[in-house]
Amino acid sequence: MSHPQGSPHAARLGAAEPPSYLPYAPHDAYGAESYGVLGGPEAHEAYVPRQSSGSPAAPGEAPAGDVLTGVVHPPYDPAALALPAEPSFEEPAGDRLPASPFGGYDDEPPDDLYGEPAAPGRAGGRRAARRKRAGAVPDPLRRLLPQALVVAFLAGGTSAFIASDKAVQLSVDGRPRTLHTFADDVGELLADEGMAVGEHDIVAPGRDHDLAAGDRVVVRYGRPVTLTLDGERRQVWTTARTVDGALRQLGVRAEGAYLSASRSAPISRRGLDLHVRTERTVTFVADGHEHTLRTNAATVREAIQQAGIALHGQDTASVDPESFPRDGQTISIMRITGGQEVREIPIDYATERHDDPTLTKGTEVVAQRGEPGLERVTYALRSVNGVRQKPRKISSEIVRKPRTQIVKVGTKAVPTTVQGAEGLNWHALAQCEAGGRPDAVDPSGTYGGLYQFDVHTWQSLGGSGRPQDATAEEQTHRAKKLYVRRGASPWPVCGRKLHG
Repeated sequence: MSHPQGSPHAARLGAAEPPSYLPYAPHDAYGAESYGVLGGPEAHEAYVPRQSSGSPAAPGEAPAGDVLTGVVHPPYDPAALALPAEPSFEEPAGDRLPASPFGGYDDEPPDDLYGEPAAPGRAGGRRAARRKRAGAVPDPLRRLLPQALVVAFLAGGTSAFIASDKAVQLSVDGRPRTLHTFADDVGELLADEGMAVGEHDIVAPGRDHDLAAGDRVVVRYGRPVTLTLDGERRQVWTTARTVDGALRQLGVRAEGAYLSASRSAPISRRGLDLHVRTERTVTFVADGHEHTLRTNAATVREAIQQAGIALHGQDTASVDPESFPRDGQTISIMRITGGQEVREIPIDYATERHDDPTLTKGTEVVAQRGEPGLERVTYALRSVNGVRQKPRKISSEIVRKPRTQIVKVGTKAVPTTVQGAEGLNWHALAQCEAGGRPDAVDPSGTYGGLYQFDVHTWQSLGGSGRPQDATAEEQTHRAKKLYVRRGASPWPVCGRKLHG
């Protein structure tokens, strides 16, 4: 249980010089304020009788009355009656002050031992308790009691109460106040004050620390900060109450940095979303020159502008212009020129082959001649810093589709004999005309095959295409048919080999 020094009890104690607090150190070993000792050394409370005239008794003299007045250091010295002056914390209207160890609450204090209205608060509670223990004593008898007995009774009954009451300072987030408490340790003090602390809060000294008169208890509440530092987002906690304190506590180098909130901006217990971009060194290589600058820019493009480098047309950088510039990074500026080029590219035709039973085996006839198609392709041309790059295809269209070539392939068996031409030395004739080569062609290109047919003669004998493209068997068969028609005259030089 605690009560601030602005209570009626404190008012009766009086005030003197301000307390000697230790200076506030925002970053001590606890990560919070330093804590120290209140008031003078070894100050102990004692109740001192007051003379009926209202002035204190002189040192060593017996008191004339028994009204509680203040705190002294034995021997009795009026100059030492008052505690150091402390901040005033008034009790809200209607609040009930907790009673002393002698009894209940002082909502309507009864008359004191002398028939006068009792003072509210702890003094009234003590008088009520005293009357209860003494029983109902008639006023005449009470007035006859020796004053020394009354003083001794009061001093003995309140000594334990005074010994357990202690003045301490409680500092919450840098706001100190002095209060009186009966708590034995820091945890009990916080509970009496209705203060809940979490894992991110700081309490110094610890919650199990025993309390003594003059102690200082520091509470610093943790505050969540969503920190985006140089593009990297993370959640941190701080007990600092301002942006500047949080940066120092988190070890963030803020000189020359961009801050989304001013350094003096407060951080509430709900937290803060803070963006920090520290100053970095970036080097740009452009047009054969280097440009180095210190920047806290959010993007490479912004840093390029800060360096005074202009980008025109398709100009860009060696890294994504929207990326985050890193410390020590070297970025090349690429000067890009380009255009377009249109090319027409032929498209090969396909060939289809179909069996034809009317043609002798080994014979092929082109039924439909193939024609290539045409494709029109548009390419993008690009030069980077004067170096031409590989053209890039950006569009195409078919101007003319290719025409498929159709070839008929003979499947009819070739006759092996021709009446009137058997028994001749066709092998010797072939050796003489073409050296025995079925694909032989004369230098003029007019005659071809084993027997050097011209195309007209070959086709008149039922052949198709060119003679040099037919098999050796078909060529010999056509030569035999020609011999039946015209004898050996088609071969005026080598014809005699037939009979050799």
